[in-house]
Amino acid sequence: MTSIDEAIKQMNTTDKCLTYGEVLGPACEIQTQEDADKYLVAVLAYHQRVHGKTEQEARELFLENVGYFSGYYDNETMARVQRLFNTAHPIFGKAMDGIPTPEEAFEMGRRASI
Repeated sequence: MTSIDEAIKQMNTTDKCLTYGEVLGPACEIQTQEDADKYLVAVLAYHQRVHGKTEQEARELFLENVGYFSGYYDNETMARVQRLFNTAHPIFGKAMDGIPTPEEAFEMGRRASI
């Protein structure tokens, strides 16, 4: 069983609140569209069951969070996650549009916090 399958199994069988790392970390390991699609189904069902979200609320929550979380990884991983889940970083945007330098990222974060 792969780590993705294990994460899906955990989401399908738990009634407890999982951490961001437990939900978003495995998403950032995904390499194929097939696994991303399978993972998204499990995440949406988890958020609906455990957190009482509608499917649309669950989708918006996950996509924004995984877009943001992927920004903590290297540029290649961030771009892959954004492509597989068709999402973007809420501050930096799409990786394919260019990765900000550390200085640019700091300034973007500063402006977003105002």
